[in-house]
Amino acid sequence: MGPLWLSMELAATVAALLLLIGLPVAYWLAFSRWRGKFLLEAVVALPLVLPPTVLGFYALVAMGPHGPLGKLWQAVFGHGLAFTFTGLVLASILYSFPFAVQPLMSSFEGVDRRLLNASAVLGASPWRTFCSVILPLSIPGVVTGGVLCFAHTLGEFGVVLMVGGNLPGVTRTASIAIYDRVQSLEYSEANRMALTLLILSFAVLSLVYAVNRHARRSLWTPWAAR
Repeated sequence: MGPLWLSMELAATVAALLLLIGLPVAYWLAFSRWRGKFLLEAVVALPLVLPPTVLGFYALVAMGPHGPLGKLWQAVFGHGLAFTFTGLVLASILYSFPFAVQPLMSSFEGVDRRLLNASAVLGASPWRTFCSVILPLSIPGVVTGGVLCFAHTLGEFGVVLMVGGNLPGVTRTASIAIYDRVQSLEYSEANRMALTLLILSFAVLSLVYAVNRHARRSLWTPWAAR
Protein backbone atom coordinates (compact mmCIF):
# COMPACT_ATOMS: atom_id res chain seq x y z
CA MET A 1 0.00 0.00 0.00
CA GLY A 2 3.06 2.26 -0.31
CA PRO A 3 1.86 4.01 -3.50
CA LEU A 4 -1.58 4.62 -1.99
CA TRP A 5 -0.18 6.21 1.15
CA LEU A 6 2.15 8.32 -1.00
CA SER A 7 -0.83 9.49 -3.05
CA MET A 8 -2.76 10.38 0.09
CA GLU A 9 0.22 12.27 1.52
CA LEU A 10 0.62 14.16 -1.74
CA ALA A 11 -3.11 14.93 -1.96
CA ALA A 12 -3.32 16.15 1.65
CA THR A 13 -0.23 18.35 1.27
CA VAL A 14 -1.45 19.88 -1.98
CA ALA A 15 -4.97 20.49 -0.64
CA ALA A 16 -3.66 22.28 2.47
CA LEU A 17 -1.24 24.46 0.51
CA LEU A 18 -3.81 25.29 -2.16
CA LEU A 19 -6.30 26.51 0.44
CA LEU A 20 -3.66 28.86 1.85
CA ILE A 21 -2.70 30.11 -1.61
CA GLY A 22 -6.22 30.09 -3.03
CA LEU A 23 -7.88 32.17 -0.30
CA PRO A 24 -6.17 35.51 -1.15
CA VAL A 25 -6.37 34.85 -4.90
CA ALA A 26 -10.07 34.02 -4.74
CA TYR A 27 -10.74 37.02 -2.50
CA TRP A 28 -9.06 39.37 -4.96
CA LEU A 29 -10.88 37.87 -7.94
CA ALA A 30 -14.23 38.09 -6.14
CA PHE A 31 -13.97 41.70 -4.96
CA SER A 32 -11.53 43.41 -7.32
CA ARG A 33 -12.95 45.95 -9.76
CA TRP A 34 -9.99 45.81 -12.12
CA ARG A 35 -11.30 45.43 -15.65
CA GLY A 36 -8.48 43.16 -16.71
CA LYS A 37 -8.98 40.56 -13.99
CA PHE A 38 -10.50 38.24 -16.58
CA LEU A 39 -6.92 37.59 -17.69
CA LEU A 40 -6.03 36.22 -14.27
CA GLU A 41 -9.27 34.22 -14.23
CA ALA A 42 -8.21 32.67 -17.54
CA VAL A 43 -4.78 31.82 -16.14
CA VAL A 44 -6.35 30.21 -13.07
CA ALA A 45 -8.73 28.11 -15.19
CA LEU A 46 -6.08 27.13 -17.77
CA PRO A 47 -5.25 23.74 -16.16
CA LEU A 48 -8.89 22.72 -16.69
CA VAL A 49 -8.45 22.70 -20.47
CA LEU A 50 -4.71 22.15 -20.79
CA PRO A 51 -3.64 18.53 -21.39
CA PRO A 52 -1.84 17.19 -18.30
CA THR A 53 1.15 16.17 -20.41
CA VAL A 54 1.59 19.73 -21.64
CA LEU A 55 1.48 21.15 -18.13
CA GLY A 56 3.75 18.35 -16.91
CA PHE A 57 6.25 18.97 -19.71
CA TYR A 58 6.64 22.68 -18.97
CA ALA A 59 6.77 21.99 -15.24
CA LEU A 60 9.54 19.45 -15.87
CA VAL A 61 11.45 21.94 -18.01
CA ALA A 62 11.16 24.61 -15.30
CA MET A 63 12.26 22.19 -12.56
CA GLY A 64 15.02 20.53 -14.56
CA PRO A 65 18.73 21.23 -14.01
CA HIS A 66 18.71 23.90 -16.70
CA GLY A 67 15.34 25.43 -15.82
CA PRO A 68 15.00 28.59 -13.73
CA LEU A 69 13.24 26.90 -10.83
CA GLY A 70 15.57 23.91 -10.93
CA LYS A 71 18.68 26.10 -10.90
CA LEU A 72 17.36 28.15 -7.98
CA TRP A 73 16.44 25.03 -6.03
CA GLN A 74 19.85 23.50 -6.67
CA ALA A 75 21.61 26.66 -5.52
CA VAL A 76 19.59 26.92 -2.30
CA PHE A 77 19.18 23.28 -1.26
CA GLY A 78 22.03 21.58 -3.07
CA HIS A 79 19.94 19.01 -4.94
CA GLY A 80 17.60 18.85 -7.90
CA LEU A 81 13.85 19.40 -7.84
CA ALA A 82 12.61 17.18 -10.67
CA PHE A 83 11.77 13.56 -9.81
CA THR A 84 11.29 14.38 -6.12
CA PHE A 85 8.25 14.48 -3.86
CA THR A 86 8.62 18.26 -3.55
CA GLY A 87 8.55 18.56 -7.32
CA LEU A 88 5.33 16.53 -7.37
CA VAL A 89 3.80 18.90 -4.82
CA LEU A 90 4.67 22.01 -6.85
CA ALA A 91 3.41 20.50 -10.12
CA SER A 92 0.23 19.28 -8.44
CA ILE A 93 -0.42 22.74 -7.03
CA LEU A 94 -0.37 24.15 -10.55
CA TYR A 95 -2.57 21.34 -11.88
CA SER A 96 -5.21 21.56 -9.14
CA PHE A 97 -5.17 25.33 -8.67
CA PRO A 98 -8.59 26.03 -10.28
CA PHE A 99 -10.22 23.39 -8.10
CA ALA A 100 -9.35 25.50 -5.06
CA VAL A 101 -9.85 29.01 -6.40
CA GLN A 102 -13.14 28.64 -8.26
CA PRO A 103 -15.25 27.22 -5.37
CA LEU A 104 -13.78 29.82 -3.02
CA MET A 105 -14.43 32.65 -5.46
CA SER A 106 -18.04 31.53 -5.99
CA SER A 107 -18.62 31.44 -2.22
CA PHE A 108 -17.08 34.87 -1.72
CA GLU A 109 -19.19 36.35 -4.52
CA GLY A 110 -22.30 34.85 -2.93
CA VAL A 111 -21.86 36.71 0.36
CA ASP A 112 -24.55 39.36 0.83
CA ARG A 113 -22.94 42.73 0.14
CA ARG A 114 -25.23 44.35 2.72
CA LEU A 115 -23.39 42.42 5.42
CA LEU A 116 -20.07 43.70 4.14
CA ASN A 117 -21.35 47.26 4.04
CA ALA A 118 -22.70 46.95 7.58
CA SER A 119 -19.34 45.65 8.76
CA ALA A 120 -17.57 48.61 7.14
CA VAL A 121 -20.02 51.09 8.66
CA LEU A 122 -19.34 49.61 12.10
CA GLY A 123 -15.64 50.33 11.59
CA ALA A 124 -14.35 46.82 10.99
CA SER A 125 -11.15 46.52 8.99
CA PRO A 126 -11.13 44.48 5.75
CA TRP A 127 -9.20 41.72 7.54
CA ARG A 128 -11.69 41.56 10.40
CA THR A 129 -14.59 41.58 7.94
CA PHE A 130 -13.00 38.70 6.10
CA CYS A 131 -12.43 36.65 9.26
CA SER A 132 -15.78 37.46 10.92
CA VAL A 133 -18.18 37.69 7.98
CA ILE A 134 -16.85 36.43 4.66
CA LEU A 135 -14.98 33.31 5.76
CA PRO A 136 -17.68 31.89 8.10
CA LEU A 137 -20.31 32.34 5.38
CA SER A 138 -18.02 30.66 2.83
CA ILE A 139 -17.34 27.46 4.72
CA PRO A 140 -19.10 25.31 2.07
CA GLY A 141 -16.79 26.73 -0.58
CA VAL A 142 -13.72 26.16 1.59
CA VAL A 143 -14.71 22.54 2.22
CA THR A 144 -15.53 21.97 -1.44
CA GLY A 145 -12.25 23.48 -2.61
CA GLY A 146 -10.18 21.45 -0.18
CA VAL A 147 -11.91 18.16 -0.95
CA LEU A 148 -11.85 18.70 -4.71
CA CYS A 149 -8.12 19.44 -4.56
CA PHE A 150 -7.55 16.30 -2.52
CA ALA A 151 -9.61 14.08 -4.82
CA HIS A 152 -8.17 15.60 -7.99
CA THR A 153 -4.58 15.18 -6.80
CA LEU A 154 -5.29 11.65 -5.61
CA GLY A 155 -6.05 10.54 -9.15
CA GLU A 156 -3.32 12.43 -11.02
CA PHE A 157 -1.40 10.53 -13.65
CA GLY A 158 -0.01 12.59 -16.51
CA VAL A 159 1.54 15.43 -14.51
CA VAL A 160 2.86 13.06 -11.84
CA LEU A 161 4.46 10.79 -14.43
CA MET A 162 6.08 13.68 -16.32
CA VAL A 163 7.50 15.47 -13.29
CA GLY A 164 8.11 12.61 -10.86
CA GLY A 165 8.75 9.61 -13.04
CA ASN A 166 8.19 6.25 -11.40
CA LEU A 167 10.53 6.02 -8.41
CA PRO A 168 9.35 3.48 -5.78
CA GLY A 169 8.71 5.11 -2.42
CA VAL A 170 9.46 8.58 -3.79
CA THR A 171 7.20 9.43 -6.73
CA ARG A 172 5.31 6.21 -7.54
CA THR A 173 1.75 7.17 -6.72
CA ALA A 174 -1.29 4.89 -6.79
CA SER A 175 -2.33 5.86 -10.33
CA ILE A 176 1.14 5.06 -11.68
CA ALA A 177 1.25 1.80 -9.72
CA ILE A 178 -2.08 0.77 -11.27
CA TYR A 179 -0.69 1.51 -14.72
CA ASP A 180 2.39 -0.61 -13.95
CA ARG A 181 0.23 -3.51 -12.79
CA VAL A 182 -1.84 -3.38 -15.97
CA GLN A 183 1.31 -3.27 -18.11
CA SER A 184 2.56 -6.35 -16.25
CA LEU A 185 -0.82 -8.09 -16.72
CA GLU A 186 -1.34 -8.17 -12.95
CA TYR A 187 -5.02 -7.39 -13.24
CA SER A 188 -6.05 -8.62 -9.81
CA GLU A 189 -3.59 -6.31 -8.08
CA ALA A 190 -4.55 -3.43 -10.37
CA ASN A 191 -8.21 -4.06 -9.60
CA ARG A 192 -7.54 -4.05 -5.85
CA MET A 193 -5.77 -0.70 -5.98
CA ALA A 194 -8.30 0.80 -8.38
CA LEU A 195 -11.19 -0.34 -6.20
CA THR A 196 -9.52 1.20 -3.16
CA LEU A 197 -9.20 4.54 -4.96
CA LEU A 198 -12.81 4.29 -6.14
CA ILE A 199 -14.14 3.72 -2.63
CA LEU A 200 -11.92 6.43 -1.17
CA SER A 201 -12.97 8.98 -3.80
CA PHE A 202 -16.65 8.18 -3.26
CA ALA A 203 -16.26 8.53 0.52
CA VAL A 204 -14.50 11.88 0.15
CA LEU A 205 -17.15 13.29 -2.18
CA SER A 206 -19.95 12.01 0.05
CA LEU A 207 -18.31 13.77 2.97
CA VAL A 208 -18.14 17.11 1.17
CA TYR A 209 -21.82 16.94 0.17
CA ALA A 210 -22.82 16.05 3.74
CA VAL A 211 -20.72 18.84 5.25
CA ASN A 212 -22.01 21.40 2.77
CA ARG A 213 -25.63 20.42 3.42
CA HIS A 214 -25.10 20.74 7.17
CA ALA A 215 -23.33 24.08 6.72
CA ARG A 216 -26.16 25.48 4.61
CA ARG A 217 -28.74 24.42 7.18
CA SER A 218 -26.69 26.00 9.97
CA LEU A 219 -26.39 29.26 8.07
CA TRP A 220 -30.02 29.52 7.06
CA THR A 221 -31.68 28.34 10.28
CA PRO A 222 -31.11 31.62 12.20
CA TRP A 223 -32.54 33.63 9.29
CA ALA A 224 -35.54 31.35 8.91
CA ALA A 225 -36.33 31.74 12.61
CA ARG A 226 -36.62 35.50 12.30
